[in-house]
Amino acid sequence: MYELKVVTRFAAAHQLKMVTEKCENLHGHNWKVELCVAGHNLQDSGVLMDFGVIKQRLGEIIDGLDHKFLNELPDFSSANPSSEMIARYIADAFAERIAEGEGLFVSRVKVWESDDACASYSPPR
Repeated sequence: MYELKVVTRFAAAHQLKMVTEKCENLHGHNWKVELCVAGHNLQDSGVLMDFGVIKQRLGEIIDGLDHKFLNELPDFSSANPSSEMIARYIADAFAERIAEGEGLFVSRVKVWESDDACASYSPPR
């Protein structure tokens, strides 16, 4: 199996409920996102997928998060916009952008809220 990873960043604020008192206050992060896609077969060109295509599709998702108050986004109306939930949101949103027949799947998304704290989500297969 082959795996590709693309890294990007965005800035956003959130407010977590029912966690530590400090995190219940409105605060922001400069998030780092690592998206990994995997597949078993290479294209005739010898690549799993062009990195530019991955970056473009991921960029569409990140544009919807960048410089936003995440709690106000419809996708987080019933869920805390935690690092874990952001990772799942990105994985699900990217999976929707994979066309049938491309032979790819999202293998893992890591969302870093600081240099030393991240959450990872691997969709079930």
